[in-house]
Amino acid sequence: MVSSDRLFNRQRTLHDILGSGLVADLILWRRKNLTVMILFVTLAAWVMFERSGYTLLSLVSNVLLLLIVILFLWAKSAAILNRPAPPLPKLHLSEEMVNEVAAFIRTRVNDLLSASQDIALGKNSRLFLKVAAYLCLISIVGGLTDFLTLAYTSLFIVLTVPALYERYEDCIDRNILKSYHKLCQLYVKINVEYVSRVQNWIVEKEKLC
Repeated sequence: MVSSDRLFNRQRTLHDILGSGLVADLILWRRKNLTVMILFVTLAAWVMFERSGYTLLSLVSNVLLLLIVILFLWAKSAAILNRPAPPLPKLHLSEEMVNEVAAFIRTRVNDLLSASQDIALGKNSRLFLKVAAYLCLISIVGGLTDFLTLAYTSLFIVLTVPALYERYEDCIDRNILKSYHKLCQLYVKINVEYVSRVQNWIVEKEKLC
């Protein structure tokens, strides 16, 4: 398929657009076992949350509590029985890592504050409409489902739709472009037959007045 027959006239493959790394391999099922495992694990977690009534915060707290108790008892028993302590990695954040994270967060927060200021002062109408539309969409979706269901559904879509698109890319692109051209022709036809007539009628009325 030539590039002109692809959506948005793109030159790169979908795998390249997604970064050509591990994430792209997972999304496009290049590592099927890992992708299937992620889907099953997230499905099991979602079912567990839905059936048990646990919240994410309560589950994380209980898991951390259990982990701390096990490690504490292991360390105490190891000291009494002269056995090796739990094999824990060195828990330490380097100054370089903290500075990189802080710089990343500072840049993103400054971008967000700058965009918010432009919206509040009415400097960027297009950005305001985009943000308002996204917030309305989030509000509507949030009213229809809970966060965990939305997160699992989003993950399922991310791990299935791009892979299906890549598999049937030629057929999907061809049909979408064909539909787009038909819509363009319909728009031209409506503009010529109706909009132009209305405009001419308005112009004639203004001349008579």
